[in-house]
Amino acid sequence: MTAGSAPKWRRLEPDERREQIFTCAAELFGERPYAAVSTGDIAARAGVARGLINHYFGTKRELYLAVVRRALTLPPSAVATLPDGSLTERTDAAVDWFLDMVSKQQKTWLAAITPEGIGRDEEVERILDEADREAAGLVLEAMGFDRGDERWEQLIAIVRTYAGMVKAASREWLDRETLNRGQVHTVLSHVLRTLVADVIPRARNQSE
Repeated sequence: MTAGSAPKWRRLEPDERREQIFTCAAELFGERPYAAVSTGDIAARAGVARGLINHYFGTKRELYLAVVRRALTLPPSAVATLPDGSLTERTDAAVDWFLDMVSKQQKTWLAAITPEGIGRDEEVERILDEADREAAGLVLEAMGFDRGDERWEQLIAIVRTYAGMVKAASREWLDRETLNRGQVHTVLSHVLRTLVADVIPRARNQSE
């Protein structure tokens, strides 16, 4: 028996039940377009009454937004787990950490970076924007930059251009299967090193 077919009679603590519903919703949104998933589908997979979904998350849209937000938000603790060392060691470790993360939730990740089925949604766009910004800040911290830098906003903007490549590379690996993990790692780590060692210093000089 899988987690997605948990028996209805099993009693769980509220936090556990909420997480079970969330996990089942993330699976379904990763497998199907948003419009093809109903709260009844989610309830059936979680083995709960539909009313519990409304109780814990509100509407289907609110639950979807929660799934997108978690899939895209990098935990601040990620920086603390990276090793000290050379720029090569740090970029390799950072990219490895990221690839491990997306590989564990690849369907949800792909659904989150290519949201569809609900039309133009400002809230989804805001989540994507905030996630990109926070991820850029964490990347800069991991590479040794200080949030107190007077040009922090410019640094964030530069790294956010890299985020587009990260998403595209993820799709080539996980969705289209035109690249393997090793190739994606090579591309992303090399570009990140170039960004830190060459592009950012050049951009700094051009802003003076």
